[in-house]
Amino acid sequence: MDKKVYELLNDQINKELYSGYLYLSFADYYEIEGLKGFANWYTIQAQEERDHALIIRKYLLDNDCPIVLGAIDKPDKTFTDFLQPLEAALEHERYVTSLINDIYAAAEAANDYRTKSFLSWFIDEQLEEESNASDMISNMKLFGGDAKALYDLDKEYAARVYSAPTALAEE
Repeated sequence: MDKKVYELLNDQINKELYSGYLYLSFADYYEIEGLKGFANWYTIQAQEERDHALIIRKYLLDNDCPIVLGAIDKPDKTFTDFLQPLEAALEHERYVTSLINDIYAAAEAANDYRTKSFLSWFIDEQLEEESNASDMISNMKLFGGDAKALYDLDKEYAARVYSAPTALAEE
């Protein structure tokens, strides 16, 4: 595997684990604020981010590449209203998309077709992640100012159940 592609993939493991930490901090915020459905949503998001890290880890191991784990940064965001974590999530997902795009570009430059194929799932996943984050912002802006509507929205997010994001995560 090309050295740059390897380094970017190995670093992405850390970035995905950080995403999990970040989303746990969002879940904690909502839990404290009494929005247990939103807390559930972000707890499951944290699980998915961990899965993403493990998928990349397995891919590197399957390609006989050593894993070098780094320290995971502490989330540093604080919030004063229900909309702020949602906006931070969209911003973060856009950042992760840029990281995946950078890895894909490096794989393309190295003619690493296997890694490009592997990353296609992540590219599709990022579209879904950004869409979900954007929808949550729209929903909060539309319904967050009405207590009954916010209650209903919270109940909707409470119904989310964890499932492995792909068969890759079940291996």
